[in-house]
Amino acid sequence: MEMMVLKAAETDAGARLDAWLAAGMEELTRSGAQKLIEAGLVSVEGKSLPKNYRLRGTEEVTVTLPQAEEVDLVPQDIPLDIVYEDEDVIVVNKPKGLVVHPAPGHPDGTLVNALLHHCGDSLSGIGGEKRPGIVHRIDRDTSGLIIAAKNDRAHQYLSAQLQDHTLCRVYRCIVTGNLREDSGTVDAPIGRHPTDRKKMAVVAGGRRAVTHWRVLERFPGFTYVECRLETGRTHQIRVHMAHIGHPILGDTVYGGKKAVPGLQGQCLHAVGLRFRHPRTEEMVELSCPLTEEFEAQLRKLRAKGQ
Repeated sequence: MEMMVLKAAETDAGARLDAWLAAGMEELTRSGAQKLIEAGLVSVEGKSLPKNYRLRGTEEVTVTLPQAEEVDLVPQDIPLDIVYEDEDVIVVNKPKGLVVHPAPGHPDGTLVNALLHHCGDSLSGIGGEKRPGIVHRIDRDTSGLIIAAKNDRAHQYLSAQLQDHTLCRVYRCIVTGNLREDSGTVDAPIGRHPTDRKKMAVVAGGRRAVTHWRVLERFPGFTYVECRLETGRTHQIRVHMAHIGHPILGDTVYGGKKAVPGLQGQCLHAVGLRFRHPRTEEMVELSCPLTEEFEAQLRKLRAKGQ
């Protein structure tokens, strides 16, 4: 068993416990949160809570995570939006809500299960038993381009590009507040949050993390931004934008605000990907459109700004 403590903020007052846990614990679904609550594994001051409990905004919620059960990966016929595919790599436009690989509370229904159904045995084994073919990750509630390798040689080649920063990943997001400059760089080390292991934070002694950003459009109280990752730490853009005082719209984990109507999770989309092909060594540059819910948020902001 593993125990963790989540601290509710004043802005969380009134939120349902199961929804709040799912938003605050990466790769935990709402149904998974409900199962933990129903099993008596979520408590405040030693007292178990019901799943419809409404937060006061002052609690320290203790969550006891059971030992993860070993599960066999099974191919599942989950639709994939394939942007590029050949004998070595496959690039998918991942929708929000789709977990990349199996994890506690989410043993199946993941991108890996979908890739196993689509690719059969043609996935690299380097990612391990639970992450075959996975070269890099995207958060559950972040959408956009993700690349997977179909063989070990391709995986090693792409991983080397991640390490030397030549595999380029471009994201777009809407952040709260108005950035003073038109562009900039956040160079701040990221590591585990000192009190909440499910969160990341800018911490002394963390791993070096560099995010380059530029403003695309400005609105009253919000900014449309493009970010390019030089490094690829867990939750990097979310942590960095929050660190400079401009958390991503809808990010209830790092933004400290309630969910945004019409928006599932953070308004963050992996719009571009550029890499050197592992077989031909030619540059491959790919892009995908913003999601409809992202476009809807832009339309709202543009309408308000007129």
